[in-house]
Amino acid sequence: MTSPVRELDPERDTFPKLARGNAERIPGKVAVREKDYGIWQSYTWADYLEQARLIALGLASLGFDRGDKTAVIGDNRPQLYWAMLATQALGGVPVPLYQDSIEKEMQYVIDHAEAKFAIVEDQEQVDKLLNLKAQCPRLEYVIYDDPRGLRSYAEPFLLSLERLQELGRKFAQDNPTYFEDQVAKGRADDIAIICYTSGTTGSPKGVMLSHRNLILTARNAATREGLRRDEEVLAYLPMAWVGDHIFSFSQSILLGFAANCPESAATVRHDLKEVGPTYFFAVPAIWESLLTTVMIRIEDAAWIKRAMVHFFLRLAQRMERERLNRRPVPLWPRLLYPFGRLLVYGPLKDNLGVRRIRRAYTAGEAIGPEIFVFFRSLGINLKQVYGMTESSALISIQQDGDVRLDTVGTPIPGVEIRISENGEVLFRSPGVFQGYYKNPEATRETLEEGWVHTGDAGFIDHDGHLRIIDRAKDVSRLAGGTVFAPKYIENKLKFSPYIKEAVCVGQDRPYVTAMLNIDLAAVGNWAERRNIPYTSYTDLSQKPEVQDLVGQEVVRVNRSLSEEELLRGAQIRKYLILHKELDPDDQEITRSRKVRRRFIAEKYAPLIEALYSDADRVAVEAKVTYEDGRTGTVRADVRIREAELEGVVGVR
Repeated sequence: MTSPVRELDPERDTFPKLARGNAERIPGKVAVREKDYGIWQSYTWADYLEQARLIALGLASLGFDRGDKTAVIGDNRPQLYWAMLATQALGGVPVPLYQDSIEKEMQYVIDHAEAKFAIVEDQEQVDKLLNLKAQCPRLEYVIYDDPRGLRSYAEPFLLSLERLQELGRKFAQDNPTYFEDQVAKGRADDIAIICYTSGTTGSPKGVMLSHRNLILTARNAATREGLRRDEEVLAYLPMAWVGDHIFSFSQSILLGFAANCPESAATVRHDLKEVGPTYFFAVPAIWESLLTTVMIRIEDAAWIKRAMVHFFLRLAQRMERERLNRRPVPLWPRLLYPFGRLLVYGPLKDNLGVRRIRRAYTAGEAIGPEIFVFFRSLGINLKQVYGMTESSALISIQQDGDVRLDTVGTPIPGVEIRISENGEVLFRSPGVFQGYYKNPEATRETLEEGWVHTGDAGFIDHDGHLRIIDRAKDVSRLAGGTVFAPKYIENKLKFSPYIKEAVCVGQDRPYVTAMLNIDLAAVGNWAERRNIPYTSYTDLSQKPEVQDLVGQEVVRVNRSLSEEELLRGAQIRKYLILHKELDPDDQEITRSRKVRRRFIAEKYAPLIEALYSDADRVAVEAKVTYEDGRTGTVRADVRIREAELEGVVGVR
């Protein structure tokens, strides 16, 4: 599916030029808000441009040259978005990093990107950079926004953002047209940002995206979805992730709508209620967490209220399933639905902060059908999206009125999709990246004659919808020949509110096994209601009652797999609940919560071998890494359980 690509107006072909246009046309409209000390602070588009201008001039006074890189690290803050725009205005390239990265991860990205400047949020990030600066010789200046805790720091290369802007004001006195001149030099094909991939199979790769890539992709998606200037978006996703960049920066500047930065990661749920976004994105894990919160509260309610809520939720979900399956909804549920909206759906949406949402998206992993149906049944226009960093975030979106449970929609305008002979999804579009920074070999492997190899296995159905099966490299076979798609099975397991993470093993093995993480909040609440005492995650995970609870979820997945001819033989025969949560700091999963299979296979080799033996338990000792870099050891006696199989399954 393609559409003509309009050439960009030279006066609006970079983000600094677009922001300048907003400051001229809608100077008093709110561009960004930040909650600080419990109070929302608003900044207009005139403020947005002026703050970015002062930062840019301050950087120029320190010797910033065109092509220089700025590392941007911290929670979502207006000042960090301004820093990215300021860098682009000078012809430089912002390189956002995950704020929870450990020093080793930061060192790799900063050194590889050859960052000359770093603009960070607070003392936590400053301390990390001070510890690794000796290993990053190109890093000349570290600039911080929040001065708390930094009064006694005397390093000559360290200065506050306020001081940087003061330098910018002085620089402007001698160079009154410098900022405008630099903005005018910008071109659509200049690199706008380098986003580093999560690095599931090796070192992260720097994906270079141009202004043209991002503007055209943002514009085409906005046109398809009917986005407006009055949208409100919650800017809470990691700034290093390309999704946040497209929603909170690119589309916000392109259309002129407001981005809202929560006070902290801990207050996102509360701030979501106060903002009431109209345009919202969340990965499946967040939707799952919201649903878990709802179900916990329902279970804690009086039985009469609980019965009423369950009745109306079942009614709404039954109606939504009929709609998704393109079947007519009977009259009596339609007559009862308004009462449900008044008594249940409306209050629930208010409580979650999602009443004003006009369109909501999810992507990154497959979302459980039950979770997807639940939120849509409340009247939330939740849709599935498919994309990757190399596509400028977006490839396909489900269209209003054409939403399916098991697809990721149809291509957005300008995107073409085809399936290779071996079943891999390929695409080309205006958003195709410019290459991996300093990695031409990886670029050649991924980008071939304009087509990008996504690495995902999938197919296009008869209605033109794209369906993703698994990562192409992960699809294999069991020893007996049965197709094994680990991610597909893992997603089914994670549909359970009690299972947070799952890693399935089976390639060239006689049967499938699973290593699971419980959801501490959901299972903890379940245990407390049953007076089951526990002291820690490790203790709770090995309780016999919890083992039985999780076993029921494994049986549910096996029952589902038994109904699929190709995967009937890939049912889970044995499982265990891991003694610790999989953690990015321990390199078991990425910052975007993707499983590092190769690393886990090596680290947990004794557990995997025990799953394929006659053992019913295995003693483990694992090293864990804390946020401050310290390490510790967790010891446990992990139980191995056999799962019930559905139907006839050949096991060799």
